[in-house]
Amino acid sequence: MSEKKPFEVARETLKQLTARKLAPTPVNYKAIYNEIAGIPSVEQFPINELRSIATALQAKTPGQQRQKGLLESAIERMNWDGVRAAMVAYSGFTPVGGNESAGSAGVPIAVVSSEPLSAPALTNEFLSHIGRLIEYAQPALGTDDARFVEQTHQLTKMLRQPGVDVTAAKQMLVNYSHRLSFVAEDQAEIKKTLLKLLNLVFENIGDLGVEDQWLSGQMDALKAASTEPLSLRRLDDVERLLKDVVHKQKDAKQRTLEAQSEMRQMLAAFIERLSQMSQSTGAYQEKLEESARLIESAKTLAEIAPVLKEVVGATRVISQDALHARDELQTMREQANKTQAEIAKLHQELDRVSTQARHDPLTGALNRRGLEEALEKEISTLRRKETPLSIAMLDIDNFKAINDAKGHETGDSALAHLAQVARECMRPQDTLARFGGEEFVILLPDTPLDKGVEAMTRLQRELTKRFFLAGTEKMLITFSAGVAQLASDEPGMEGIRRADQAMYLAKRAGKNRVVGA
Repeated sequence: MSEKKPFEVARETLKQLTARKLAPTPVNYKAIYNEIAGIPSVEQFPINELRSIATALQAKTPGQQRQKGLLESAIERMNWDGVRAAMVAYSGFTPVGGNESAGSAGVPIAVVSSEPLSAPALTNEFLSHIGRLIEYAQPALGTDDARFVEQTHQLTKMLRQPGVDVTAAKQMLVNYSHRLSFVAEDQAEIKKTLLKLLNLVFENIGDLGVEDQWLSGQMDALKAASTEPLSLRRLDDVERLLKDVVHKQKDAKQRTLEAQSEMRQMLAAFIERLSQMSQSTGAYQEKLEESARLIESAKTLAEIAPVLKEVVGATRVISQDALHARDELQTMREQANKTQAEIAKLHQELDRVSTQARHDPLTGALNRRGLEEALEKEISTLRRKETPLSIAMLDIDNFKAINDAKGHETGDSALAHLAQVARECMRPQDTLARFGGEEFVILLPDTPLDKGVEAMTRLQRELTKRFFLAGTEKMLITFSAGVAQLASDEPGMEGIRRADQAMYLAKRAGKNRVVGA
């Protein structure tokens, strides 16, 4: 029997994946491919064993918890360097003798010791790298503490000197880390307090402009952008949006001032015309009275004819004045209506642009603020009509690997691709929102849990049919999802939390899966 060609093995592998009902993951594909091709299956990366080790690790301090999370992430990405770095860092957070010396931020606080330290085998190049690292981190820590700035300068200068005394450098690093922990905590508290003050200002402005929907939209966008964790990309998006709103706001203000000026001109002209008409009417009345006296005193028809001619002439003049005043006032009225319509259109545009503050500019889905409003509305409907409401949490599989391999621009395009496919598969009454990073939430009204799981499974199948193009390269984008049905008395965020837990279980079960809570 002749040896199968690679494309025949690949085709048979895909058939076996379908026949065995296995998820189309790289691990499953490789195992079946090697089985068909007769290649010994040697696991290059013991992912299952490492997962067991990571699960068994006890994270007692914030620092250990963070390093455990980094370890699990590195294991999922099959990154040996990441695993090694996380394990080394984890050991550095292990308390000695059962006493934890960790700050509130999870940064270990070194205890200053008067005992001499043994010199480790460290190279000058390594110490120089540490010096550069400290120097690069300095701007984020501020310059308020003059003593800390001076200590930073002395330490970086010492670490860059050739032939540095390693024992003295290590002692100085120990002292520096102790002071660094306090400075970092101060900076974190300052940022937290500033964000509180900013949100207080935004809420106050929003309350003052409660009748202006566009102003309320701006305040909502600013409050959403100033919540932690801060993101430069999110701040840039909001800055662009607000600049657009401010530009349109200036246009609306200018047209409002012009309308006010035109209204004043129209009122002034109206009053002037009334005055002229009053004068004309008074003169006309006097002319009629005088003509009446002349007619009464006339003896012949010849004496009456000139009087009647003057009366007819005066009547014609006042009629023409009235028609002219009517036409002029009608023109002013039409101009005022036109200006008012333009102002209304500008305010509608402001409302439309401000509404965008509730949407994620990258994917077009609702942002966190928009999700909260939509969820509140759906919960109100659930409790009023007693209909089921399911919440799905989606997370793109291996998204960090896509970012690392193809760049953030490709990662952004992948997010937009998933959002577009989801919108096409959703019902009109469903709601899509970007929850953060590569996570999305879908609200499914009138949908029990089992139907919600089926809907997410259909979306997964549709996504596998729609390859994502990274330039000219086709990429298969998958996601893991958790679905939870909200109870009638359950808070909305609690339902999202349960869906998130189910999504995590889907990740642990092999990804590209849907799990119901």
